[in-house]
Amino acid sequence: MSFYNFSEETDPAAEDEHYMRLALQEAQKAYDAQEIPIGALVVCKGKIIGRGYNLTEQLNDVTAHAEMQAFTAAAQTLGGKYLKDCTLYVTIEPCVMCAGASYWTQIGRLVYGAPEPKRGFTTKNGNLLHPKTILKGNVLAADCGALMKRFFENKRG
Repeated sequence: MSFYNFSEETDPAAEDEHYMRLALQEAQKAYDAQEIPIGALVVCKGKIIGRGYNLTEQLNDVTAHAEMQAFTAAAQTLGGKYLKDCTLYVTIEPCVMCAGASYWTQIGRLVYGAPEPKRGFTTKNGNLLHPKTILKGNVLAADCGALMKRFFENKRG
C-alpha cells in the first residue's frame, strides 16, 4: 500500500493528478500484459486501499475490468463493501457495468482520465452513479488516452 499525505492546503487538482499518474502505472501493467490498458485505484483518506488493471484476457473473464479489481481489493482492505469516503481513480471513463458497480459501492468520488465515446457510461446513461457520488472527468486525459491509442495502433499494426 502506498501512502501520500496531502495537507489541507494541497491543491485538489494536484492530488487528483498524483493519483491518476499512479492509476496510469496500473494501466501500463495491463499494456505490458497485452490487456486493454486501463488502470484504477481506490483512495481513502490519502491511502491507496485498492488497485487494479484490466485482466479480462488473463482471467478469461469479461467482468475483470480495472475498476472491479480495485473495488474488490478496497472492500477486502476495509473489511466492508461500501466505499462512501473513498475516491475511484480510473484512467478511462468507466463502462456501464463499472459505473453500476460504483453505484453499489456508494463510492464518494469517481475521477476518470480520458472519456470513452463508444462505451463510456455517460454516453449511455449519465444517471448510473450513486446520487451522492461526485464525478470529475478529464484528469490527465491526454496521457490516459495516448496509452489506449498506442495499444490499439500496435494491435492493428
